[in-house]
Amino acid sequence: MIERKKELEMLAGLLERHRVVGIIGARQVGKSTLVNEYLKTAGQPFHVFDLENPDDLARLAEPMLALKNLSGIVVIDEVQRHPDLFPVLRVLADRTPSPARFVIIGSASPELLRQSSETLAGRIYYHELGGFSLEEVGIENADRLWFRGGLPRSFLARSQKESFENRTGYIRTFLEKDLPQLGIGVGAATMRRFWTMLAHYHGQTWNSSDLARSFGVADTTVRNYLDQLTSALVVRQLLPWHENISKRQVKSPKVYISDSGIFHALLNLPEPADLEAHPKCGASWEGFIMDQVIRHMGARPEECYFWATHAGAELDLLIVRGRKRHGFEIKRTSAPRVTPSMRHALNDLKLTQLDVIHAGDHTFPLAEGIRAVSMAGLLRDLTPW
Repeated sequence: MIERKKELEMLAGLLERHRVVGIIGARQVGKSTLVNEYLKTAGQPFHVFDLENPDDLARLAEPMLALKNLSGIVVIDEVQRHPDLFPVLRVLADRTPSPARFVIIGSASPELLRQSSETLAGRIYYHELGGFSLEEVGIENADRLWFRGGLPRSFLARSQKESFENRTGYIRTFLEKDLPQLGIGVGAATMRRFWTMLAHYHGQTWNSSDLARSFGVADTTVRNYLDQLTSALVVRQLLPWHENISKRQVKSPKVYISDSGIFHALLNLPEPADLEAHPKCGASWEGFIMDQVIRHMGARPEECYFWATHAGAELDLLIVRGRKRHGFEIKRTSAPRVTPSMRHALNDLKLTQLDVIHAGDHTFPLAEGIRAVSMAGLLRDLTPW
């Protein structure tokens, strides 16, 4: 068992401040396990309803009768399976005083988000849970986390073979079972082909026309597929930042497969040596480090961007919070250097700091306002906001 101390503290704080907390995330990232671990030390009564369990479904046949007299913490798992619970939760959350706090757990889906936004607006706070992070597994396990990804079963598997089998099985189950349950009606074979093709665009700027030609469908169709996989939290769209400058700037998002282990499984790379020899190795490392930086900095999705101009200047990651602007370049090299692109980003975006995350062993200054930060020292040398 890997202790997820930071996530447990986050959940405890959210329940102190909000009457309804939604824990969302891709399948098998450990949402239910996290909540169960919290309940063990919560020090108050709790009630758990798993909507994949027929007995619990039967208990909630009359949800108001089943829930209104409960106190403490009420957990409803797989809530997207029972969308008519949301109006009931709204009524229960509005009681004063409120005898209960509610935790709803589910995979992000159009149906889940639509129902909650209609009936729980202003009453719910969503927290997105990812797989294991560097802080949780330790920097000594960074290569293992990069190759296997953060899904607990894949990371903790006894062998590379078992881990790869787990991820290929995950992909198949997600496409054939989970997507239909999330209200996504695209066929499994079609979506697998698109997801695999998208893996070859990992870390690149989205070009719907290019992908549509390769896939043989309309631009709007591939954009719909992309949005559906993004809603299911298996794909990340990193939005472009626009600055009021004279340079023409890129306005399309970058796309990443959210979990590096799933990315490698989609490309059929069962061993680390296969990854090292693959042309997407550098893009894979960039996406992995970017995810770890975002999580370590505590940045919300709406605070994260990339920046690029048509003249070639670019910044891999820009985190904006209030007046602070922290830029990151990610280079899989042990000898990073300052480039003209970095200087343009530093000056045009008026960055508070620009850090170059690299694969070497040391953290050191590169120029005024620009610092080289080793991946090994990422957790030590980057201060979360």
